[in-house]
Amino acid sequence: MAKPHPFHSIHTHGFVRVGACTPRASVGDCAANADATIALAKDGHAQGADLLVFPELNITSYAIDDLHLQTAQHRATEAAIAAVVAASAKLRPVLVVGAALPRNGRLYNCAVVIARGRILGVVPKIFLPNYREYYEKRWFASGAGLTDCEITLAGQTAPFGTDLLFAATGLPHFIFHAETCEDFWAPTPPSTLGALAGALICCNLSASNIVVGKARERAMLCAAQSARAMCAYVFSAAGPGESTTDLAWDGQAMIHELGDLLAESSRFNRASEIVFADIDAERIAQERMRV
Repeated sequence: MAKPHPFHSIHTHGFVRVGACTPRASVGDCAANADATIALAKDGHAQGADLLVFPELNITSYAIDDLHLQTAQHRATEAAIAAVVAASAKLRPVLVVGAALPRNGRLYNCAVVIARGRILGVVPKIFLPNYREYYEKRWFASGAGLTDCEITLAGQTAPFGTDLLFAATGLPHFIFHAETCEDFWAPTPPSTLGALAGALICCNLSASNIVVGKARERAMLCAAQSARAMCAYVFSAAGPGESTTDLAWDGQAMIHELGDLLAESSRFNRASEIVFADIDAERIAQERMRV
């Protein structure tokens, strides 16, 4: 007996379900942050998500200052990633999580792409803010120029570099690129190059703190990038539980498609949250054919 046509599946019609996640952070507690990541990943799985994007450095939390350089923190980070990788084996969504990872004597602020028990790749941040309240160059090295490299992490060897795209063999339009926070404030965001290379969905892991007017600025940048690069843009900023130190956090998460806002989180929510949207990736591919 022939299988019925999967007409009611969003994938049949070229859609990809994405989620922008705002977990409640535990400052410097990698195990707790891994648990929060896994809990949201399970929620996303239950909602049929294909891709979940987490904030910048969500495995450690962002505002831990010089603890980023501690060997004990690096070991805890790797153990936490191993836990997330193991949990992902039975989950549907691809997970894009943030972590500080040492490689060849340098520390990188990375997006780690995980699916079905595997680390698919690691993308280091290129543009490191070092002005006003930011001093990331104190801890991190830029990923600029790192291509065709590898990293060993949680017992696996995975591609490492800024030249990575990720695609699903069973979903022809599920092609995505990852960048981190300041990268999309730059004059030439890496996601522009990712889109030119074929990515239909661009992801931004952010720990952007909140000041007056910044939520509007982020929304403008996300909308503009999704329109200019002809892509969907998934943005997730750090939120509840991050250390206040000299910063404040609102947990803004947004999903845009070709300049249009599809979904946005509630800001200053003290609980973990995911916002979902069904991206018409086939439409994006067809729109690109016109230009």
